[in-house]
Amino acid sequence: MYAHQNFETEKMEKSKEENAIILDFLPNGYPLDSRPMYMKTPVAQAIGKEKFVLLELVPKKGVHLQPYEEVYIGEGKREKIHHIMGKLPMSKLTRTAKSELEFAIKEIVHKNEKKVIEFFNKAMPLSTRMHQIELLPGVGKKHMWEIINAREEKEFENFADIKKRVKLMPDPEKAVIKRIIDELEGKEKHRIFVDSF
Repeated sequence: MYAHQNFETEKMEKSKEENAIILDFLPNGYPLDSRPMYMKTPVAQAIGKEKFVLLELVPKKGVHLQPYEEVYIGEGKREKIHHIMGKLPMSKLTRTAKSELEFAIKEIVHKNEKKVIEFFNKAMPLSTRMHQIELLPGVGKKHMWEIINAREEKEFENFADIKKRVKLMPDPEKAVIKRIIDELEGKEKHRIFVDSF
């Protein structure tokens, strides 16, 4: 039993998505939906702010949503969202949602820098040969050891701190964003940031 499982379990036990960022809003439902107009419902595609889950949301009657708008989707009283239809696979995102995705992820990562830095400070080995840190694009064994040694002296405070203290490290923020997109596309076996389907 490796220590990383505690990190994973801890992550899974945290609350469900509370807030989401709108990627695309279709006031007349999906164009390929062949049902008559009166049966179609407006639909929004969004990404959760906590676990980067792609979601399909149905707004309340008369609500018009904008891209990048943040909406509350938790258990309490929702102002704009009627209900959550469910999780969305990446393949079902509209062209607009796909083009907005990276920007939205960038924004979330940037605003939650402290939480993302926690990964660099607490990541554990996956096995005797593989460490969670090595799962980041462009990060190999050499960088991994530098990160581990540096965080033992003092935990990292932000992305700039990592760049300053780990020589020739690929941009840590960009590496995290790329990793989140790869996880959403289903390219990765291990998920670090995205809640699994």
